[in-house]
Amino acid sequence: MENVFQARMKAVHERYKETIQRENKKLENGNGIYDRYEHPILTKEHVPPYWIYDYNEETNPYFMERLGMNVVFNPGAIYLNGKFHLVARVEGVDRKSFFAVAESDNGIDGFKFWDYPVTLPDTNEDEVNVYDMRLVQHEDGYIYGLFCSERKDKSAPPGDTSSAIAQCGIVRTKDLKTWERLNDLETKSAQQRNVVLHPEFVNGKYAFYTRPQDDFIEAGTGGGIGWGLSDSIEKAKIDEELIVDPKEYHTIKEVKNGQGDAPIKTDKGWLHVAHGVRNTAAGLRYTIYVFLTDLNEPWKVTHRPGGHFIAPEGIERVGDVSNVVFTNGLIEKDGEVFIYYASSDTRCHVATTTIDRLLDYATNTPEDKLRSTYSVEQRKELIGNNLSLFEKNPELDPRN
Repeated sequence: MENVFQARMKAVHERYKETIQRENKKLENGNGIYDRYEHPILTKEHVPPYWIYDYNEETNPYFMERLGMNVVFNPGAIYLNGKFHLVARVEGVDRKSFFAVAESDNGIDGFKFWDYPVTLPDTNEDEVNVYDMRLVQHEDGYIYGLFCSERKDKSAPPGDTSSAIAQCGIVRTKDLKTWERLNDLETKSAQQRNVVLHPEFVNGKYAFYTRPQDDFIEAGTGGGIGWGLSDSIEKAKIDEELIVDPKEYHTIKEVKNGQGDAPIKTDKGWLHVAHGVRNTAAGLRYTIYVFLTDLNEPWKVTHRPGGHFIAPEGIERVGDVSNVVFTNGLIEKDGEVFIYYASSDTRCHVATTTIDRLLDYATNTPEDKLRSTYSVEQRKELIGNNLSLFEKNPELDPRN
């Protein structure tokens, strides 16, 4: 007869195996731009049980969780050695985040974590938390990981234990196993989050997409996706930040916005996937959007399709921080694009599309004209063109 330890261990193992072996099917009736999938690709249920439980029956007779898991979200992404790799943000019940690598053969399901989380070099005793790594295979031969390094704001008034400072930490590797810690990025901005390294040298220098802001949560007088160059990566320093894509009143990016992952190079320019934040009566709402920049001058935006690209739907709207989708991981392989995003700071998803579809979307979707009256004119023009087409081709008319 099974005792409590054996029964609970068996149930935990069955749930874990069911989760990692689950097939992920493409959802029907999408928007034609990208495809969503039935299940999240990484959740706390994907975390190996031996990260959570003490398997010694003498010290854990009830097979209790000893180091509980809260969420898995905001994964960086890279295709390496024939497999899809995610460096996910994993958060325990103690609220501390760390990085862990999960890999899959097809990038859509079957993701399994490596045996151990990432051992990040600990070079700053003030650093309390780390998260949201962007991965880029740079032309210098290294894989770089840029992440948020959070520490307590020592200038906060006594009793204020929530004020924080965010800076951009930088590591590099060639195999996702051994990581070298470099100096934090130095800029003139008070805080930096969502910093991304451009995959190519620009004028012989390392190029960064930044997000300057005044404090930990509010962008304040900062905000917008910035651009800056550094002579060095080992001691990265940006003397001047140029705002590439500013925040804008009464849009999906009215409060703040930030680069997702490194942009994808195409024959029509650099494809960017970013996040925008607006305020609502229910709190901040995060969505994902797309824009295109010049191939030779990546800091110059050429196309800005209006509105959001991905917004939270269904279960994606519920979680630790609800009504949020956020991306910091992209993989392009043979013309197909895998967009890895998290929902409500709780779980990870994938959306798939192609370079051709993304370029069509980016170059042919009208810009946000920033006023309701102009929005109506845009809509009327689309309707008028379609009604004229229906007169010549009535079989196209959905009213028939």
